[in-house]
Order: sequence, then C-alpha cells, then structure tokens
Amino acid sequence: MPQPCSNAPAAGLDGGRLHGAVSAAYLQPLLEAAAARGIDAGQLARGAGLATATLGAGPLAASDYLALLDTGARLAADPHFGLHVGERVRPATFTAYGMVLMACRDFGQALEQTLRYEQLAHDLGRSRLALDGAEAQYAWSSHYPAASRHLVESVFAGIRVFGSWLAGRPLAPRALAFTHAGRGEPGEYLRVLGVQPCFGAPANVARFDAALLATPVPNADPSLYPVLRQHAERLLEERGKDGTGLAAQVRAAVLDVLPQGGARLAAVAARLGMAPRTLQRRLAGNGCSFQDVLDGVRYELARAYLRQRRLPLADIAFLLGYQEQSAFTHAFREWSGMNPGAWRDAAM
Repeated sequence: MPQPCSNAPAAGLDGGRLHGAVSAAYLQPLLEAAAARGIDAGQLARGAGLATATLGAGPLAASDYLALLDTGARLAADPHFGLHVGERVRPATFTAYGMVLMACRDFGQALEQTLRYEQLAHDLGRSRLALDGAEAQYAWSSHYPAASRHLVESVFAGIRVFGSWLAGRPLAPRALAFTHAGRGEPGEYLRVLGVQPCFGAPANVARFDAALLATPVPNADPSLYPVLRQHAERLLEERGKDGTGLAAQVRAAVLDVLPQGGARLAAVAARLGMAPRTLQRRLAGNGCSFQDVLDGVRYELARAYLRQRRLPLADIAFLLGYQEQSAFTHAFREWSGMNPGAWRDAAM
C-alpha cells in the first residue's frame, strides 16, 4: 500500500495525509438526504461497503464519500440525489470557512475566501473565479473526473443554497453548464438550481452578473472577519504541519496532470516552482517521496474509478497515467494485494 508522509495529523484514509478527505460536517447533508428517502446510515454504509462507525466519526476518505453518494442515489432510486444533497447544505456544512463567509463584507470577498478555504471542508475539487467584462464566471473542477454527475450537481446546488441564504433572497446564475450528460426531470434542475443547465460543456461553470460581487452581505458582522479568518488560517497551518502542506501541493499538481500522462517528478516540480532535487529533498525530510505521493493519489483514484462499474480497466489505467493496463494491474496488486477486477467485484 502507498505510504503516507510521517508525522502528519491523523484523518481519513491512511491518516488522510496524502489522500483526499471530506469533513464530517460536509458529509451530513448526504446522510440527511438519504434519511429523508428512508435510507438510514447503516443501509447507506453497507451499500457502499463501509463500516457504519466511519460515518460522522471524523474526516472521511473522498473516495468513500463518492461511494456513499452513488449508493444513496441507487438505493433511493433518485436521479437527482446530488441536487437533493446540495439542497440540505447549511452554514455549518462548510466548517470554519462557512463562518468566515458569514462575516464577509460583500459577495466578492466571500468568493475569494471560498477559493482559499474550500479545502477545509473537502478535497473533492477546487473553485475558480474569473471576470469577463460585466460577467463573472465561477468554475468548479472535480478532482475525480470519473465520479458520477451527482458530485458536481451536489456542489452547485449547495453553492446556490448557501449563496441564497447569505443574500437573504433567492439567487440564480444567468447560465449554468456541466461537463456531464443530463438525466432526470428538467423541472427539478430548474427548481433547485434556478436555471436549466446545459450539458456536455467543456467545464462546470456558473455565469452571473459581476455586479453581484460588490453586493453587501446582509446581516454580516465584518468586525468578526479578522478573528474568524485568523482561526481558518490556523486550521490551514495545522493541515500544513510536518510537510503535509507540501505533500498537498504535490498531490494537487499530480491530480491536474495525471490524465494527460504528465505526472512526472520534473513536470510537477516545475509547476511548484522548484527543482526536482529540491522537491525530493523537502519531501524526504518529512518521511516520504514523490513516488509515495503519486502512488497514494493513484490508489485512491483507482478505487473511486473501480466503483464505476461501466468504466473499463483500460480507461482507468489511462486516467491514472499508465500507458499499459498491465502496469496498472501490477501496481494495484502491490497496493491492495488484489487484481483490480477482483477488488471491483468485492466492492460492489
């Protein structure tokens, strides 16, 4: 099994040190959406091949969160399960950074803080914000491109729910585009998201009037902002202690280039603005190597992809940056003690 960096705070799969994680608070809307459809936590966990005790006990591996999301949709026979998970988002869902957003002076500042502190709630993907004249574009890139559409739809539904809560009125984008194919009732998308999305787009993007960025957040207390932001910064610092921050940066860079086959030491080091030897030396000082990080990312992604039964093993190998399926099979056997096909059969 891939080895994590040493001395990092324990959380999630293999300590949560090199693998993506989801906070217990961010998991709660999923559990509530399932419960509203008659599926208790035990059923949900068993359906995803997890122990019930892992739910809500602390950070959860991102791959396990994705399994729970798909299991909830399947058990509930709900084609819009992701939307319904997002509907149950509340300020506490976003942990400490949710409190920061509530103290922001305007929506522009709130989105800026989202870009910085999103990782405190989950490692499922990252937000970006861009301006194009009078229009603003919010984009969200998933770290799990083979995940079901429920992931992206839950994220955008949650953003709309929380944004509307902050504004004290319903907010809706001018236009919304998703990379996945549409499924289910168009009216449900309109009800939850406030607009009918287009599908099969190059990126997951919401477009809205840039003037919204200057709109004050009603009932915000900006005097609390410095204190809350300081607390969020401490949490980020704790995540970064003992080299975890560097490992997280390496992991994020690997995730960006992995599907293009570019997850090599030199390429990742260049993205981080350092020489390959410097990167290796800094990682070694914290008890791991570039290969450890790369293997950890590949192993977590492999399990998430294998849960997508329709995804062929050859395609999974490609998404993980392997030129040959046999190389992927050999690596996965080293990590798990099982062939990918056998692991998939045991997990389903």
